[in-house]
Amino acid sequence: MTPKQKKVLDFINEQLERKGVSPTLREIAEHFGFNSLGTVQNYLVRLKDQGLVKSDWNGKRTLKPIPSTKMLPLLGKVAAGLPIEAIETPELVEIPSYLRPHGDCFVLEVTGQSMKDDGVYDGDYVIIKKQSSAQNGQTVVALVDNEATIKRFYKHREYVELRPANPDFKPIIVASNSFKIEGVVVGLIRRFRAEARK
Repeated sequence: MTPKQKKVLDFINEQLERKGVSPTLREIAEHFGFNSLGTVQNYLVRLKDQGLVKSDWNGKRTLKPIPSTKMLPLLGKVAAGLPIEAIETPELVEIPSYLRPHGDCFVLEVTGQSMKDDGVYDGDYVIIKKQSSAQNGQTVVALVDNEATIKRFYKHREYVELRPANPDFKPIIVASNSFKIEGVVVGLIRRFRAEARK
């Protein structure tokens, strides 16, 4: 979505919130100083193609935004290796609609390679559903000595095993009362990073 398309979408949202109805094509044109309704149509066609708005065919004031993303807080980094300190950051991450989680969720950036065999790599963003318990085999974010780590969770009779998904790393074994589950991994976002060609 271009900045101009976002302004048109924001205006539609504002009008819906303020007036309870969507703006007409003429109102959009007047607000942005467009010379023709065709310009507005072009913007709306692009927004519809991106799945951001819908409208009834040939209907007046029927524009409706389609929620496509959700913003979740990025609360810092989590180690896929040895535990590291979780650092709070005042940043929000946009989550695509197909990954939209239910419940209280947050995002952490992964550092390290201990979960690579599960497809979790250094630099990935994991979506965490906040909860204090997990089932055996679930991937969790756990606090060990106040440091966050991402591992597979296995509860044994007298201890807990936080198991990596990489044979180069050893499991973390802790007493059941000396760690805390912060949440369960429910999604993953990977941003494309082009490597510099040599």
